[in-house]
Amino acid sequence: MVDLKTLVEVAKAAGKEILSVYQREFSVQQKADQSPLTEADLAAHRSIVASLNQLTPDIPILSEESSAIPYTERQHWTRYWLVDPLDGTKEFIQRNGEFTVNIALIEQNKPRLGVVYVPVSGVCYFADVAQQSAWKITPDGVTQIMRPSIPAQKNLRVAASRSHAGDGLAEVLERIGKHHLVSIGSSLKFCLVAEGTADFYPRLGPTSEWDTAAAQAVLEAVGGQVVDLDLQPLTYNKASSLLNPHFLAFADKNITWRDYLG
Repeated sequence: MVDLKTLVEVAKAAGKEILSVYQREFSVQQKADQSPLTEADLAAHRSIVASLNQLTPDIPILSEESSAIPYTERQHWTRYWLVDPLDGTKEFIQRNGEFTVNIALIEQNKPRLGVVYVPVSGVCYFADVAQQSAWKITPDGVTQIMRPSIPAQKNLRVAASRSHAGDGLAEVLERIGKHHLVSIGSSLKFCLVAEGTADFYPRLGPTSEWDTAAAQAVLEAVGGQVVDLDLQPLTYNKASSLLNPHFLAFADKNITWRDYLG
């Protein structure tokens, strides 16, 4: 089994491929679902798949850029890599730096290991859910992420997508009342909740399984939760569709977050 430090290096190598495209002009294609695709997505995909195949040739890989694996095959997987080579392609195109490399190890339909790497800043979150441990790499070094402290104030900090807010979020914010909105791209919203700089991330729009798994591991490793609207844990590879249900991500389990949905 590959260790987390090695997995971080795999993500960093993919990040270098992304930055080599980011720093020059590039073209943008449209996938069948109208989501954007760049050569950076494909370069990062090739880098990660090559590394993981060398490190763990017995573990299958499901990546956003190679997702056409029939469920008749996937349903037998008890352990596999789930990869988003470039999460936040819209942020990449807008050149705002808020995009990540996401790599997760899924075991028994749940995230076990997760790495979320930010190529532009060099920040990296990585976690082992079974060990209940998560870390953050910054230019100042490596620190362990502790269980988020619960703020005493009522002014909740709500993480939201910079590119995919939607009407559902506006209704939630109205029910919350006074709040502070933290808008950021990609899977970083989970990481903000994990490190205690946001309290709540309601996602009431479409996401795919590769968008969430790695960052879900980071949040769950520090005691947070990611649940669907029936308050059941977000799980993986349990149906032919790779779309997630709407979900709620939070650190404080004492608040009935579902009440904010009406």
